[in-house]
Amino acid sequence: MAAISYDSVEILKSFADRRKIEFPMLADPDSQTIRAYDVLNTEAGGQYKGMARPGYFFIDTKGVIREKFFETKYRQRFSGNNVIGKLFPELSDEVTDNVQAPHLNLIVEQSDRTTFPGGRITLTAEVQLPPDVHVYSPGVQGYKSIALVMEPTAGMEFTPASYPKAKILYLPAIKEKVPVFEGKFRITQDLKVSSVADFSGSLGTDGKSFAIAGKLEYQACDSKICYLPTSVPIRWQVQVLPLDRQRAPEDIRHK
Repeated sequence: MAAISYDSVEILKSFADRRKIEFPMLADPDSQTIRAYDVLNTEAGGQYKGMARPGYFFIDTKGVIREKFFETKYRQRFSGNNVIGKLFPELSDEVTDNVQAPHLNLIVEQSDRTTFPGGRITLTAEVQLPPDVHVYSPGVQGYKSIALVMEPTAGMEFTPASYPKAKILYLPAIKEKVPVFEGKFRITQDLKVSSVADFSGSLGTDGKSFAIAGKLEYQACDSKICYLPTSVPIRWQVQVLPLDRQRAPEDIRHK
């Protein structure tokens, strides 16, 4: 892992020492590499001229870009843990709670416990169904599908929930084929933190903690019976910290 920016070596060293950053930080003061990757922020002027739009490239050992993670608005950005979770889901999420739920085991996870204005993190509901039990996937007709439903939270925006690929199950008793989930699977939903000035200014010096509430709706069935539809409340806790606006020493700053 390495970071690259339009800052000088001196500015990067000052920042890395202050924030105790140990991975390589690469200086691109003429923005040559930033332009080569086509991520130059052409809207930036003055001391910010030459800066890149924030994001991530995943590059293989042959130098080929396999994935990239960028937002359309430069004030919004993925977290490192968020990106790792999308590339390697088994490595990233922190288990935050085991939730009691009828007919299934439910584990609540999140990619990050802390974030910043403009940050993007992933919230996860991991479901483990017993053998011979299934739930219906979104898009099913005539049955109650599983759904991760989030409550509105001031300063937070939710992307649509992401579900795994469903399995088609044949029900011989009624001669129907239906899309279902079985075994263990994960439902994920990204949360975007507001980057507007009023929200950032409300955080104070120590930041604020936000309770993110939602519910998992589903109807579990086995080979003999479909149980009543169920709604299980779930929560995540996210600490939003203020942006680090401290600049480098005056003698090495961008002019």
